[in-house]
Amino acid sequence: MSVPVYLAELTVKKPSDHRLAKIKRLCEAVDLAEKVKPLGKGGEDDVVAIKLHFGETGNDTYLHPTFARQVVDCVKAAGGRPFLSDTCTLYKSTRHNAVDHLETAYRHGFTPYVVDAPVIIADGVTSKSYEEVSVNLKHFSSVKIAQAFRSANAMVVLSHFKAHMMGGFGGALKNLAMGCAPQAGKIDQHGRNVVIYPGCVGCGECVKVCPQSALFLEKVEKGRHVVVDKSRCIGCYECVTVCKQGVIGIDEPGEYTSFVERMMEYAYGAVQGKEGRICYLNFVMNVTTQCDCAGWSEPALVPDLGILASTDPVALDTACFDLVNMAPNLIHLDGHDLHSCGYDKFAALRPNTRGRHQLEYAEAIGMGSLDYDLIKV
Repeated sequence: MSVPVYLAELTVKKPSDHRLAKIKRLCEAVDLAEKVKPLGKGGEDDVVAIKLHFGETGNDTYLHPTFARQVVDCVKAAGGRPFLSDTCTLYKSTRHNAVDHLETAYRHGFTPYVVDAPVIIADGVTSKSYEEVSVNLKHFSSVKIAQAFRSANAMVVLSHFKAHMMGGFGGALKNLAMGCAPQAGKIDQHGRNVVIYPGCVGCGECVKVCPQSALFLEKVEKGRHVVVDKSRCIGCYECVTVCKQGVIGIDEPGEYTSFVERMMEYAYGAVQGKEGRICYLNFVMNVTTQCDCAGWSEPALVPDLGILASTDPVALDTACFDLVNMAPNLIHLDGHDLHSCGYDKFAALRPNTRGRHQLEYAEAIGMGSLDYDLIKV
């Protein structure tokens, strides 16, 4: 049975048809008010987590704070008490602990004065606040989910849809998986299989970002070359992100497939106990070639395509995936002309990634459906 996925295109036919109005229409389309309303049991049953990414320092393609504010207003109108939230990063960054993460969120405009809701880092000051959630799946019997997300009665997941260096793309499912996991859960998902391929120029950028000092420069006949101490590597893959030569990767055959499966099992754990109490909005705008964890912003892969919403994260991400692949590319991709359409752009960008498998595995473990009806609102 097909699942409704609602699309608000970005064209404006009248002044009142701005993006905030589109977000409100999407919230109404997925019946957000019903999902987040208090259950009438007393206590804290009106607390609603709004899951989003506040953006790394230097990045400017994260979701605009006023988008979050519109969702906050919709949650409050339904009687919920919302808070904005994310978890600490695994790698060295301005979001590695709750103090730095909050300061980054505030610098990026996510202040209570703008969003009209508190910002809470879900896994605590040093990422030690989480619960084990039973899943009994292929890779994990249980997963680690940040305490604040477990404690919330309902969730609204706001995701910037874009490419990802290992997952192929990142949308609602990845936002649940990595975004709701503490640092220990991120280690579980990533694995520890970094390898340096020929072509290293010894720039040392990867050495600077490694949180475990697992990378070091070694003299070779013609300069320097990076070496990995795998006993220290925690698999955060920040080195993969910053390598401009593209010579850092993964040495385990099929690891990209296993990686997305581990992510999907964490996404499955993140929604347990909230059946019928979650809705999702994906923003297919600034579809960059890197995720918002990068401390810079890349050019867009395709034009801005719209804002989509659903109660099914698999159907939603599938619709976004299809829209991007049908759109003309704005940057050169190997084997494809500019402005060409109708192929997997994420695989063309990074041939080793398995974005489609992310969706198929999520459906297989019961996260949702690949079949959707796209409905314009």
